Amino acid sequence: MIMGAAAALVSVAALWRYGRAVWYPAYRSVAGRLTVEDILRDYGPAAEGRLKPHFEKAGAAYPPPRVALLAFKEEKRLELWAGKGRGWAPIRSYPILAASGKAGPKLRRGDRQVPEGIYRIEALNPNSSYHLSMKLNYPNADDCARAKEDERSDLGGDIFIHGKDVSIGCIALGDPAIEELFVLVARAGIGSVTAISAPCDLRKQGKTVDTSSLPAWVPRLHQDIACALRDFPIAPRAD
Repeated sequence: MIMGAAAALVSVAALWRYGRAVWYPAYRSVAGRLTVEDILRDYGPAAEGRLKPHFEKAGAAYPPPRVALLAFKEEKRLELWAGKGRGWAPIRSYPILAASGKAGPKLRRGDRQVPEGIYRIEALNPNSSYHLSMKLNYPNADDCARAKEDERSDLGGDIFIHGKDVSIGCIALGDPAIEELFVLVARAGIGSVTAISAPCDLRKQGKTVDTSSLPAWVPRLHQDIACALRDFPIAPRAD
């Protein structure tokens, strides 16, 4: 009996952690749909209480006129930058708790790759199965153009930056981090956000990626990403 109870507890724990995408939509349909305003009310004060001191330390306005999110897959780190005057100020960084795949862009549905490129946030999801989430505009025009060159179709989609610590092709930051970023982006406006997803921190001298097994256009993509990252010089870590 004890072993059966223990097995049941393990099953429930596994369902809670890994099966949220299954049970959470049903729960929300009963509990009611949340709005962005609900999130700002319920999580905003605590999230901004944690985040605003970082803005004050950087001498940046809150909410800022522009937001940049830099995700580095190899380093498992996401950096938050805020527009300050004509330039950018580093605000803080977050560990990426889960991001499946390896170096290289997302090419098709089901490849479990985190996309690489320069994106924007196209929607905030307060009813995410992974606590809260922000949807990237993958595939963007560049992704579609490269797919046309390669004669690829079904590029996939629904790529998010979200909470929790599990992911299949998305970027999982944990709940406190996504609360801060969700509230920040809601305050600043999704149109103010640039999201750069890189295979590694290409700002570092001599940092390269083995692209021998990837499509011929990938080095050009990484060069474009490296050029975009020049606006964000490596700064002391602000975790």
